[in-house]
Amino acid sequence: MSRPTTVAISGSSGFVGSYLSQYLSQNGVTVIKLQRRDFHKPPVQLAAKLSGVDAVINLAGAPIIKRWSKEYKNILYHSRIDTTKKLVNACSIMEHKPSLFLSSSAVGYYDSISTHTEDKHTKAEDFLGMLTDKWEQEAFRAKSLNIRTVIFRFGVVLGKNGGALKQMLLPFRLGLGGVIGTGKQTVCWIHIHDIARACLTVIKDKTYQNAYNLTAPTPTTNQELSIILGKVLNRPVLLPIPPLAIRLLYGEGAVILTKGQRVIPERLLQAGFKFNFTNLKDAIRDCLN
Repeated sequence: MSRPTTVAISGSSGFVGSYLSQYLSQNGVTVIKLQRRDFHKPPVQLAAKLSGVDAVINLAGAPIIKRWSKEYKNILYHSRIDTTKKLVNACSIMEHKPSLFLSSSAVGYYDSISTHTEDKHTKAEDFLGMLTDKWEQEAFRAKSLNIRTVIFRFGVVLGKNGGALKQMLLPFRLGLGGVIGTGKQTVCWIHIHDIARACLTVIKDKTYQNAYNLTAPTPTTNQELSIILGKVLNRPVLLPIPPLAIRLLYGEGAVILTKGQRVIPERLLQAGFKFNFTNLKDAIRDCLN
């Protein structure tokens, strides 16, 4: 009888990481949860904790929807780049290396003008574009170690009790929800259950490699998202929220809400991956049940 698959996860206490850890465990995968303190130890000790794992899943990173002060931009950078670098460095000194390095990224990799697939796209030139590009470069160093490497570029993650939806719920439940600016900015979303399913698929199927857009194949707009959320909650959608108000609240980080990337998960669809949630209203209802 073969031994169960073992996976080490960084960021396991976060919104996506905690859900994924539970999902993988329920599907027969042994999960080793990496802690922040593990990344303050010498590389040899981190490598020892990774000993025997079949895959490393890298989800670490400070929350992106916050006010971007100079200090917080440094936190965003180092929480992603340094963690990824330390994981790959630890893998490099292991005698028996993991067979898979799976790292998260974000659709902020792309600009907010075009429609993007993995093979036909334009990179963003702002802070978020630089951050995701560097993040991915560090992860792809695992390829030089002959480790199969996969990058998942997440859209807006929808799930219960966390993520972007949790931040939106309070004002909408109070009847204060509204469209941001014109509301025309694209929102590429993904249900957290489909993230977990995609991760398990990649663990099992060795044909997956390189970068994938992990977004539902049905991008929406901020206006449509706001209207659907209002209908599901039976609350009004009020006058538009001025972009200036968002910038006053989040500073440079307002771009997360005032701009959007139109992204298609072409490579996942070509690989035959089936999304359970492609209808936004169904996804939101599931998250609120």
